Amino acid sequence: MGLYSVISIAGFVLLIWGYGLARQHPVVLYLPPVWTRHIAALLMLPVFPLLLAAYLPGRIKTALKHPMLAAVKFWALAHLVANGTLADVLLFGGFLAWAVADRISYKRRAARPIQTAPPSKWNDLIAVVAGLALYLAFAFWLHVRWIGVVALPL
Repeated sequence: MGLYSVISIAGFVLLIWGYGLARQHPVVLYLPPVWTRHIAALLMLPVFPLLLAAYLPGRIKTALKHPMLAAVKFWALAHLVANGTLADVLLFGGFLAWAVADRISYKRRAARPIQTAPPSKWNDLIAVVAGLALYLAFAFWLHVRWIGVVALPL
């Protein structure tokens, strides 16, 4: 494992740890109405399909150029809509700002040839079906177990 990978993993662990500590003593900036959770749920729908489409060449990837950045923007915006603490604004707002800046930068960079599998409509189908399955699993089961927050209260 390279130094960059070790530093990236350490940074990610520190980010999770710091966010967890900040949630213990929240500083409330705004109180979103309960209905914003439904908006967040809708904004989260494309996140997992877009994430998978980033690795499965097809029409989605061709159209969006960088579907992972689109997924990060939807994810961050969804969480900003539904959460109003300082830690939420810093974390999700930071990711949103990064994704927007990176997408602008991506437009201005020269394209590098990268060897990938040939684009296929099947890849789009896999990304959408598997992505929606992941969305459902995360919304109804994994979010509460991994994050400690019920994503979609029934």
